[in-house]
Amino acid sequence: MASSSLPFTSLHLQFVSPNISPSKSATTSTSGRVVVQRIKASVSEKSYVPALAAAVSDNGEPKLPVKKIPGNYGVPLVGPLKDRLDYFYNQGRDEFFKSKIQKYHSTVFRTNMPPGPFISQNSKVVALLDGKSFPVLFDISKVEKKDLFTGTYMPSTDLTGGYRILSYLDPSEPQHAKLKQLLFLLLKSRRDQVIPEFQASYGELFETLEKELGEKGKSSFQTANDQAGFNFLCRAFFGTNPRDTKLGTDGPSLISKWVLFQLGPVLSLGLPKYVEELLIHTFPLPPALVKKDYQRLYEFFYESSGFFQDEAEKMGVSREEACHNLLFATCFNSFGGMKIFFPNMLKWIGRAGVKLHTELATEIRSAIRSNGGKLTMAAMEQMPLMKSVVYEALRIEPPVPLQYGKAKKDFLIESHDAVFKVKEGEMLFGFQPFATKDPKIFERSQEFVADRFIGDDGEKLLKHVLWSNGPETQQSTLGNKQCAGKDFVVLMSRLLVVELFRRYDSFEIEVGKSALGAAVTVTSLKRASF
Repeated sequence: MASSSLPFTSLHLQFVSPNISPSKSATTSTSGRVVVQRIKASVSEKSYVPALAAAVSDNGEPKLPVKKIPGNYGVPLVGPLKDRLDYFYNQGRDEFFKSKIQKYHSTVFRTNMPPGPFISQNSKVVALLDGKSFPVLFDISKVEKKDLFTGTYMPSTDLTGGYRILSYLDPSEPQHAKLKQLLFLLLKSRRDQVIPEFQASYGELFETLEKELGEKGKSSFQTANDQAGFNFLCRAFFGTNPRDTKLGTDGPSLISKWVLFQLGPVLSLGLPKYVEELLIHTFPLPPALVKKDYQRLYEFFYESSGFFQDEAEKMGVSREEACHNLLFATCFNSFGGMKIFFPNMLKWIGRAGVKLHTELATEIRSAIRSNGGKLTMAAMEQMPLMKSVVYEALRIEPPVPLQYGKAKKDFLIESHDAVFKVKEGEMLFGFQPFATKDPKIFERSQEFVADRFIGDDGEKLLKHVLWSNGPETQQSTLGNKQCAGKDFVVLMSRLLVVELFRRYDSFEIEVGKSALGAAVTVTSLKRASF
């Protein structure tokens, strides 16, 4: 839900070597065959003082050299434009970062980040692209998060009713705690509705997939998932089925259009380069073009969330501000996350093959039977492989890939190889997939290792799973920027895996690309046989 970083898109990379104790694990080769190999499951930051001695750890580890941050921003206007073209077209996002790591022999360097001219006033960042330097972005004693949710630019507040939404607030701002408390209340008060409403909404999804498979021989998971996800969130959070209102089935399409007007500057839609550059990367799209669409969404949420508006007023938040925040948390954060992460997770599980599918189906069905045939939270705790699969999908392709923070003071940042001094006011940027696929932390970091997080050694690695704008082992609080719905997102993802393998022994898919992640087409569903 309302995290402090962009919840869309994801990608991959390479570095070198990790450490830790062995456990067996199933993964998939590029050919799709399941391979069983031995892996090593590998296993904070102190307050730095702006002195070179801080580069020396107290536990006897070798001293790291203090270095000047490499890289540059190029000639004004020209440098940011060149980096933008390389990022989107000439190299692509992963290669853009990899080439700079190779050029500077460093995972910490200076560069420009899109969109640049003429949408962002300052595109200069210090990039943090390893698992050791990246977590400083979560340390609010060192970095400020004000208006950095989308990076080096901020969309017009005309797209959010004139309000700066929770995602754009720094924890130091008084309204931050009030609005985050409202989301905690939403999640807590409706928790008993999550499992039954998910089963109802995604039961309809599986019926749709089966029907289309019978008629056409294939079915788009995206289309069915968008409708099921939005229906589920509205039923679970507000007790309202959108189909029974004036909104009907239009919610997902209205949201997608609204989100484009916010994220267009950092997306590639697959249009011809110069068309896309002029259309979405050079000037912001006028909010007036989606005003009517947003109003339809707002009216639906205003009519459906009366109880939470009442509670917000008691906290000192106006009904209107509360409603705009509930809309954003539901449509942008939660729905957006499901729209991106569910197809990506299905992709990795599908590619892993029949052996993993059989193991998941066996574990899931056995745990449900041992709990009286009913799916409960307790039953899911008895599914270690299912839980590990969800965490591994969040690790290998996190739905929150881009994070930003502005240095509050001068301090030192450590990578695996060196220490760098950052100055007050500098913008720090992290590309999370490189941090969560750092091979000095994760062995076989580029591979989907289904049981990576099983057992004591596997659980130790959870502190390096960072999708929620913080470690998986840390809790979201009023005073930090970790996703308010962190546990809710994990639960939803587990429910999808459970409901899939309650019904089916295995499935087959085709995977393409979309502007927001994987485009998954289901080509086969093998119904449960045991």
